[in-house]
Amino acid sequence: MLLLIVLSNTAIFFHGVAAVEGGTSATPVADQVVRFAMIALLDVRVYPLFAFLVGYGLVRAYQARSAELGEDAARAVIRSRNRWLVVFGLAHAALLMGSEVLGDYGVIGLILCAVFLGRGERRLRAAILTGAGLLAAVLLVSAAVLAASVVLPSTGAAPALEPSAQELSLNGSGTTDYLESVVTRLWGWVFLMVFANGLGVVMPTAILIGMWTARRRILEEPHRHRRLITTTAAVGVGLGLAGSLPSALAYAGVFTPASEAAEAALFLLAWTSGLAGGLGYAALFVLAAGRLTRGGRTPRPVAAVAALGKRSLSGYLAHSMVMAPVLSLWGLGLAAHLTEATAALFAFCLWLLTVVVAALMEKKGMRGPFEVLLRGLGARAARRRTEAAR
Repeated sequence: MLLLIVLSNTAIFFHGVAAVEGGTSATPVADQVVRFAMIALLDVRVYPLFAFLVGYGLVRAYQARSAELGEDAARAVIRSRNRWLVVFGLAHAALLMGSEVLGDYGVIGLILCAVFLGRGERRLRAAILTGAGLLAAVLLVSAAVLAASVVLPSTGAAPALEPSAQELSLNGSGTTDYLESVVTRLWGWVFLMVFANGLGVVMPTAILIGMWTARRRILEEPHRHRRLITTTAAVGVGLGLAGSLPSALAYAGVFTPASEAAEAALFLLAWTSGLAGGLGYAALFVLAAGRLTRGGRTPRPVAAVAALGKRSLSGYLAHSMVMAPVLSLWGLGLAAHLTEATAALFAFCLWLLTVVVAALMEKKGMRGPFEVLLRGLGARAARRRTEAAR
C-alpha cells in the first residue's frame, strides 16, 4: 500500500514542477508507459485502499481497548485519535503535502465512529449498500455518457490528457517560495477534504467496508473467507481497470472526449471505480500473503514489508519528509531533472529505504515514532475518562 501511495504522490510533485519547468508532456516511450500504468493502476485506487485499512484498524483498536478499558473509554480513545489525526493532517498539509489524507480520515472517522462504532451491524450494512449503490449508479451513467460522446482520432495522435490544474497545484512543488507553497497546499488540502473526500462517497464507504470486514476478522482469518476474498480480488481489480482504462486510453490518444460532459464522465468513471479497485488490491495482498507464508515460514522480504506495515503512519510521513524538500522547487528541486520513469524509480527507492529501516526497527523492538505519539495522545483521553468516572 505504501509503495503505491508514494508512487502516486511522487507523480503529483513531479507534475507540479514539470508544469513550471516547461510542460508535462511525456515523450520517451518509458515515460509514456509509466504514465499510462499510473493512470490505469494507481490513480484514485490507492487512497480507498488506505481508507479501507483505516476503517479496519478503527474497529480492531476499539475491540482491543473495550476489552481493556470498557466501551465508553474505548470510544473516548478512538475519538481522541481521530481528532489528533486531523491535527496531524493539518500540520502535514501546511508543512509538506497538500494531497495528504490523514485529516480526511480523522474527520470522516469522527462522524462514522459516532454513528456506527459499537452499534448494530444492520445499520452498517445499510450504509455500505447505500454508498455502493450510489457509486454504481454514477459509474453506469458516466459509462453511458462517455460511450455516446467519444471521437476516434486520426492515426498518430499524440497523448491527449495531462494532469489537471488542481492536481498540479496540490503540493506547491512548482514554486520557489516556501511560504507561497504553504498557502497553496492548505487551499488544496481544504478543497480535497471538503469536495473530493469529505462530501464524496468513496472514502466513507471504504472506511465502512473496512469496519464491517474487521468485525468478521477477515484479514486475520482469511482461510475462513477464501471465496469472498478471491471474488473480491477478481471483481474488484477487474471493475477498477474497467473504470480507469478509458482515462489511460484517452491519454494514449486512442480516443478523445468530444465534450465537457464526456471529460466529466471520464473523471467520474475513474473516481467511482476506485473503491472497487482498492478493495481488489487489498484482497490480492491477502491472497499473496497466504501463498508466500504457506509453508509456515515468512520470507525475509515479506517480513520486512510487514514491519513497515506495522509502522505505516511513520512510513507515510517519512516519505513526505523526503519527497517534499527533495523534489520541490522551494527545496532541492530534483523533480526538474527527472522524467516520469525516473520519478517512479525515485519513489520505489524511497519506499525501499523505509522498508529497510522498518525491518531494522522490528529487529530492535522499536515501534514507529508517530504510532507511539498517536497512541500516547489517544491514551490521555482514556485516562481523563477514568479519572472523571472516579
